[in-house]
This record gives sequence, structure tokens and C-alpha cells, in this order.
Amino acid sequence: MNDEPLASAVIYDPAKNSFSATGSMGAARALFTATTLADGRVLVTGGGPATWSKPGPLLASAELYDPRTGSFTPTGSMATPREGHSATLLPDGRVLIAGGIDTSGGSHAVASAELYDPKTGKFSPAAPMADARSFHTATMLADGRALVAGGDPAGWAATGQILASAEIYDPGTGKFTTTGSMAGPRGDHSATLLADGRVLLTGGENGNGTIGSAELYDPKAGTFGSTSSMTVVRVWQTATLLAGGRVLIAGGGGNYSNREFLDSAELFDPATGTFTKTGSMAEQRTYQTSTLLTDGRVLIAGGYGNLAPLANAELYDPTTGTFSPAG
Repeated sequence: MNDEPLASAVIYDPAKNSFSATGSMGAARALFTATTLADGRVLVTGGGPATWSKPGPLLASAELYDPRTGSFTPTGSMATPREGHSATLLPDGRVLIAGGIDTSGGSHAVASAELYDPKTGKFSPAAPMADARSFHTATMLADGRALVAGGDPAGWAATGQILASAEIYDPGTGKFTTTGSMAGPRGDHSATLLADGRVLLTGGENGNGTIGSAELYDPKAGTFGSTSSMTVVRVWQTATLLAGGRVLIAGGGGNYSNREFLDSAELFDPATGTFTKTGSMAEQRTYQTSTLLTDGRVLIAGGYGNLAPLANAELYDPTTGTFSPAG
């Protein structure tokens, strides 16, 4: 199976329902972050090898994609090479880079954080997190703070090491502070800001296997509360807030170690606190991307299938509850 990192990029046009090539990155990357800046450019940071059997050096470099020119250009580098980290756009336009793995082979997560300033094109140190973590989630809250939750302090889901802890980054103070912990450890999960300001955390794995539970974080109380579980267990799934306030959960691994990936999808309704099944994708996929389009549909693209990485994509229509081919 070919799972080497790629430098290529493509653009999807919803009006034409087609993909077209755009400029390539300066470096091949996997497990990197891509963050849309306030001016429409995209910041790409870090990453490393896409295969566990062929470890290689991780990247500290970063690039900017300009949609006006369709090209990538280098920008300042991070102080620490990282993959499996988080990147969060702050209200002032800077990007918070937190955690991740800093060594080839994925055996060492870090607590360090950095701030990227698009005005200067440089990274600067930020106060560290309370816990070293990788493959966590970082969610911008309605009040401008960021919730960082769960993850793996040892890298690549070392059994029994997954975190239940969470912390809040406050741009006003430039510091992380601990907040309430989740009911149980959770890494490689999804986190979605709901319309009412709460955060939905779903699935992932707890060090002993894939889980289907979900929790809700209330930023006013600083605590997590339980909600109903998903219809199936999932890890590395996508979670997308739809225009009507529901959340589309799609794909992921059911039994990841056995490469049993999912084509199923479900919807979370914040009004009832319940998950219900919706239409299934044509492909079983995990590690895919999920993008809400301006017309309310969701583009699900790429990822890993049961046999090989996928090049195809699908569109979810919330009005019909069905998927159709994209591109």
C-alpha cells in the first residue's frame, strides 16, 4: 500500500462539482495542520512521514497558500518540529500551535505551544500546556478562548496513556489553565462547537480500544456532562456542524487495528441530545476531510479505505440525508 506523504494540492469547485490541480507545497507532508487565516490565505504547519513503517524526520517548516495566485510560499518555521498537533485561529488573527509529537517514530508528545503572527510571518513561543498531548482536539469557543481536550502524551496511542484532562487557552492572558476533565480518557476523537456555545466531543479511543461515547463541554460551568452515545464506535471520524445546528458524524475506524473502517454516518441533535443514523457513504473511509459548503452540503474527501488511500470524494445533502459522488 502506498501511503507516502504528498506535496500536491487540489481545489474543489462546488458549482462545477469538480477538482482541479493547484500549486504544490514546498515539502511533502502528512499529519500536518491547515488553517484558514483572516485574509483568506491558508497556513500549513509541520507534519512528517505518512507511514509507520518508514519513519523520517518531522518538519518544523510552514507554508502559506494564497488562493489568489494558487501557490504556496515558505513562511517562518516553528521552534519545534511537530505532527499530530493542533492549530487554532485566534480572534486577533494569530494561530495557536499546541502539542503534537516532536520525534520521528511518534514516541514523545510535547506540552509546548507557539503563536504564528501573519503580520510578521513568524512564530513566537507561547506558554506551555499543563499536559503534553498529541492527537488531541482544540476548539475555539464563542468567547474567544480555546478548549484543548484529551489526546495522547506518549504519541501514537500508547495503551493506558490517553488523557481525560482538558485546559483552556486565554489569548488575553496568553496562558493555559486547567478546566474540568472528561468522564474518561479520549484521543483521536472529534470536537465540534455547537450553536449554543457548548462543545460536542465524540468517539476516539481510550487506550484499550475504540469508543462510541460522547460528552458535552459547558464553557460557562467549565465542566463536561454526559450525553447519549453514537450508534457505533468510531475513531478518526469527522464531525461537521450543519446549518440547522445538527452535527454530521461520518466514517472513521470501527476496529482501527484490524483496518475495519466505516461507511456509516449519523446525526447529533443538540435539542434532544441523541444520535440517529443517516445515509451511508459509498466508501469506507477514515482520516478523511469534511468541509461545510456555502449551500449547506458537506464535502467528504479522501482518507484511507480498507485497501488503500482514497482519491475520491462524496457530498452529503442534509435535506435528503444522502451521499452522492463528488468530482
